[in-house]
Amino acid sequence: MNTPVPSHTPARLTRVPALAAAVCLLVSGCSALGTAGDDADAADGSGGGMRVALVTHGGQGDAFWDLVRKGAEAAAAKDGIDLTYTSDADPAAQAGLVRDAVRDKVDGIAVTLAKPAAMRGPIAQAKAAGIPVVGLNSGIDAWRPSGLLEYFGQDESVAGRAVGDKLDDLKAKHALCVVHERGNVALEARCAGVKKTFGGDTENLYVDGTDQDAVTAAVASRLRQDSSIDEVVTNGAQFALSAVKAVGQAGSKAEVATFDLNKDLVKAVQRGDVQFAVDQQPWLQGYLAVDALWLYRTNGNVSGGGTAPVLTGPAFVTKANVSAVARFAAAGTR
Repeated sequence: MNTPVPSHTPARLTRVPALAAAVCLLVSGCSALGTAGDDADAADGSGGGMRVALVTHGGQGDAFWDLVRKGAEAAAAKDGIDLTYTSDADPAAQAGLVRDAVRDKVDGIAVTLAKPAAMRGPIAQAKAAGIPVVGLNSGIDAWRPSGLLEYFGQDESVAGRAVGDKLDDLKAKHALCVVHERGNVALEARCAGVKKTFGGDTENLYVDGTDQDAVTAAVASRLRQDSSIDEVVTNGAQFALSAVKAVGQAGSKAEVATFDLNKDLVKAVQRGDVQFAVDQQPWLQGYLAVDALWLYRTNGNVSGGGTAPVLTGPAFVTKANVSAVARFAAAGTR
């Protein structure tokens, strides 16, 4: 969900047979998923020259999107896929990247739908070209109307409502929901979900997610203006860390909670600087999206039957259970 810095940096991934074999051992039955009809070498886990494009709205160097990409790379290595990752936070530019993939005649496309309207045209072009397209991370309410084959991610409205309930349990009274990208459907759904179930007051604060110093300043300013705010809810791990700074600068007693997780945020939860995080498992989203395209090509499989999303969250990470996540975060997969 996080998009602090627009980027357009394609990176082609080559096959890694040894890693593919190692990962395959960890995935039950992965060598038996192919069929003889589609690919002569599908049965041994090879994509047979299959090329997949993963196109997101993420920013270059963003730890969240690094996790998505790492998951996609692991699936590509296992399946013998030639994977290309590109991203751009600008919806028109992201749409252009999808069109580039269509022109390149890839065998499958995985795409995020942070701004669904911008993606309708390129997705239609992909379908017309016979290229299967799956969704991940953003656009859970838009993937079926957009004509995508499958979707992997978190129901952001459900996650938001769960956070609202959690804040009630924590006896919070006034929540500030920080939105770092105006118009991003996932972020808006989260904050709307919080407002729906939280018994206290909820207000949204829109900030420039491309500038962390500006985020800190904006949150600190609002906390100084209203001392009744006792909870800051951010929509990304790095923004939570900025909010922690803002609380200190403002001399506020507000607590900080967040959607999304990374290794630095895990440490913040361990220290008690952040009350809790909602983990949507971005590594898993990237992995499942790429693997789904391989499964569709080699065995005609469609996760969720093409009618239901495959949910990867929400999962709450608190000081009580963070140790179970910490070792995976340190390894760069959570």
